[in-house]
Amino acid sequence: MGGSGARDEGGRWHDGGMTRVPIADDSIRLGQLLKLAGVADSGVDARELLDAGEVTVNGEPETRRGRQIRPGDVVSVDLPTGAERLEVVAAGRPGAD
Repeated sequence: MGGSGARDEGGRWHDGGMTRVPIADDSIRLGQLLKLAGVADSGVDARELLDAGEVTVNGEPETRRGRQIRPGDVVSVDLPTGAERLEVVAAGRPGAD
């Protein structure tokens, strides 16, 4: 999971259809992750994606904006522009920076 691929201005790695999103803490709430990754512009946008059933965590549908997401979790979001896959990694670990 090294640093292959390209990093964007937010420090996220894009590699083969998966975006690695580094987090500084042990966990992040799902709604915050969606905003951090640029998938949702606001909490309202995140809620709409969740309510529409467009989000899965580790392959399971998820509707809770407050769900705790930890390094190693994979979040998939079905967007009009195509599916976005986010892998949460601990900041400072391989693949995170």
